[in-house]
Amino acid sequence: MKLSTLIERLQKSRGWLSDGLGRMVGRTPEAPVDLAAVEALLLGADLGVSIVDPMMESVRASLDRAPVRGEAARERIRELVRGALLDRLRPCQVALDVSAAKPFVIVLLGVNGSGKTTTAAKLAERYRGEGRRVILGAADTFRAAAVEQLQIWGARLGVDVIAHPAGSGSGSKGGADPAAVAFDTVQAAIARGADVVCLDTAGRLHTKSNLMEELKKVVRVVGKALPGAPHERLLVLDATVGQNGLAQAKHFHEAVGVTGLVVTKLDGTAKGGILAAIARDLKVPIRFIGIGESADDLIEFNAEQFVEALLGSPRQARPD
Repeated sequence: MKLSTLIERLQKSRGWLSDGLGRMVGRTPEAPVDLAAVEALLLGADLGVSIVDPMMESVRASLDRAPVRGEAARERIRELVRGALLDRLRPCQVALDVSAAKPFVIVLLGVNGSGKTTTAAKLAERYRGEGRRVILGAADTFRAAAVEQLQIWGARLGVDVIAHPAGSGSGSKGGADPAAVAFDTVQAAIARGADVVCLDTAGRLHTKSNLMEELKKVVRVVGKALPGAPHERLLVLDATVGQNGLAQAKHFHEAVGVTGLVVTKLDGTAKGGILAAIARDLKVPIRFIGIGESADDLIEFNAEQFVEALLGSPRQARPD
């Protein structure tokens, strides 16, 4: 994806951070630096106190050593923020290598509304476009609509979907057993020579212990169907929920050991800083970010491009 497109899709976060710095620090040569306002701006972007506090210490120390005002101050602060973000986000830029196993099994995790089912479809489209055979598993048996949605996506993309009839097992609300669906999906992938399996699971509330136990069972059963699987436990987080997404991530990580993240709906929020907060606290790779509804709006995470889209490059520091 072109950087210009990423900048366009992240315009809410970019406007909050990049343009916000310009408004607060001021443009005239003698405009004073309102550091309290800068700190509030960074917190408002959901960077989190643990990141903003040391960031502001660096800003204050830099301005004390070499005092500047106006546009020079704004650019100094922008560069310090950029450097701090890159330091935290670069270690999280680790691509997902689905050629590491065959079939490579991905279990999608997350709460209702985070975009798991759509992400499963986007991943299927991505890997199908690479010439890989993909099978989707409708293990979100808690909602019949989720199974139907995945089947519609499968028909549209030309991808097989494994599902069980409602009421055919011991799952939540009398639906099919999600672990049985997961097992059958992996077995079908082996039999059909598939390259990638994407398992859509129910949108569990991270505070519901019984549902988290059911998710642990899904993971165990996948391992029985194929030793070493699942190869990726991919947590899908909605960026618009901000710091609550970090709490979700911690609970899922404790339950099943999250190995990668997909952060969706970044085009709809000014809180793009949540990626840095997650990177600092969870320390797992950010595999993809979602910046729209179409299949090609799920892109591999690139720290340099992401930070440039939020803050502008040094040569583009002045807000448009």
